[in-house]
Amino acid sequence: MSAVPSSNKTAARNRGALLRILLLVGILIAINALAVRFHYGFDLTAEKRFTLSSATKKMLRTVDDAAVFTIYLKNDRMGADFQRLADATRDRLESFRSATGGKILYRFENPFAGLSSNDDKMKTAQQLAQKGIIGIPFGEGENGDSYTENILFPYAHLAYGGKEITISLLDNHQGMDRAEVLNYSESQLEYKLARAIYLLQRTEQPEVAYLVGNGEALDFRTFDALNTLPQFYKIDTFDLTKNLYIPAAYKAVVIVQPTQTFEDKDKYKLDQYVMGGGKVLMFIDQNTASLDSLAVNEAIMAVDRNLNLDDQLFRWGARLNANLVEDVRCVRIPVTVGELNGQPQIERRPWPYFPVFVPTSRHPIVNNMDGILSLFCSTIDTVGAPGIEKTILLESSPRSRTTAIPARISLSSLRYKLRPELYNKPYGATAVLLEGKFRSNFEGRLPKSFLQVLRDSIKRPFKPVADTAGAVILVGDADIFLNQVSEKRGPQELGYWPIDDARFANKSFLLNCMEYLTEPGSPLEARSKEARLRLLDGARLKNERVQWQALNIGLPLILLVVFAAAYLFFRKRRYEQRTNQ
Repeated sequence: MSAVPSSNKTAARNRGALLRILLLVGILIAINALAVRFHYGFDLTAEKRFTLSSATKKMLRTVDDAAVFTIYLKNDRMGADFQRLADATRDRLESFRSATGGKILYRFENPFAGLSSNDDKMKTAQQLAQKGIIGIPFGEGENGDSYTENILFPYAHLAYGGKEITISLLDNHQGMDRAEVLNYSESQLEYKLARAIYLLQRTEQPEVAYLVGNGEALDFRTFDALNTLPQFYKIDTFDLTKNLYIPAAYKAVVIVQPTQTFEDKDKYKLDQYVMGGGKVLMFIDQNTASLDSLAVNEAIMAVDRNLNLDDQLFRWGARLNANLVEDVRCVRIPVTVGELNGQPQIERRPWPYFPVFVPTSRHPIVNNMDGILSLFCSTIDTVGAPGIEKTILLESSPRSRTTAIPARISLSSLRYKLRPELYNKPYGATAVLLEGKFRSNFEGRLPKSFLQVLRDSIKRPFKPVADTAGAVILVGDADIFLNQVSEKRGPQELGYWPIDDARFANKSFLLNCMEYLTEPGSPLEARSKEARLRLLDGARLKNERVQWQALNIGLPLILLVVFAAAYLFFRKRRYEQRTNQ
């Protein structure tokens, strides 16, 4: 038998090698094609930051048209931290794209790309500002030796179903440094992007009633809230005292700072609205203390308002206490501490009656939320109410206490330093969510003749137990809803405290409460996401920078040389064995 020529063996080996290469290339092309079509990965993070929430997935399944995102977070010099936020935005949109079967389209755009003159850039910035897209200055240097100023636009713009909306990708929080702000902003991307789609999907806005008739606030102090809510809801003022009942068409009713006693007939209307599955958001001042009276008088008396709501709230599972919260975690107000050369010396000192509540609850309404400013707040106790689930949304700090009313409040106390050791009644609840099938406060109290009139004449029979689960959010301070009013500038933004030039999350708290009560299909659950910040040790990074750079660059090269040498050695040995045979 003749031996096969070596040239034929070589040709066969070459054909086999070429076939394997072509097969490998084909497999890689197929994998890339599938990767473009299907976006999937394994989320190994402890907080599941890359996994979409069930509410978001459910909402995305209803997307029936192309949703086009334009992301303006693009700049060649924006640095690694902002680039991480941009990459995270791309990842979220890819997840959305996969969940919708490709209906999510997006592009990243630098608004100043191709523009050289300052006039052109200014004109572009003004056009973007009309859409609510405001540029922010940022600097990026090397080793702290240089500082290059530029403008960045951390916004997204969504067009869907013939409608448009602007989305801010950056959240600024008090006390956070740049890395923490960007990390928090990354954790909220899913909620913000999904919320934008949800808002444009809605065919109509939920109807909400702002109740009046019992001395509720309705003036310049409600300006910002009542101008913000109509952006998301159809809101009406509804006089509780002049109507026979609250229509079920209202998804929720809002009560803010009533000052007059509720009559039983009005409480009955509110009671039956809740029995029909209605939702109520209440901002109640149990005491009469106010910032206006304190501005006029150095000392005031805070007394109970006697609103006649105690039995109603108790039936729902809460008791609003007749007291005042004092908290070491508070804002400052100016006080005269003396005179110098005939001029009063004014200092800003902490005023414990104006506490700042930093939420610790993981509930979607307040999770990851900044501090909320309150003025003259009262605490809330939860009481037994069968079938009612109670969730504390806001509470005082570990260094807090309460003062029973009536109480005298005097600015003279500001002349003395706070003694934290005296604030020994911590964690007083100041905002509570009550959920479930409520029982009527009027059960067993109405005469049969009245029940017959309700059934036969008004055609609204009495309901002793709720048909469906309802919800009540009770807040122990109305000022959380009210904005400050400046004599020179008029109404201020809700949550803005001009004395410290500080902004608090009052508006976010209000909008989240409304969203939770009125929009069960919204992706609010995604707000509970938390992206933990895992930073490198700065000192070690500085001292060991060279050796880690050498390790990261040199080790792969060394491994590559070792594997190449091993491959050549075994390949040579294998061919030597074949030649010897």
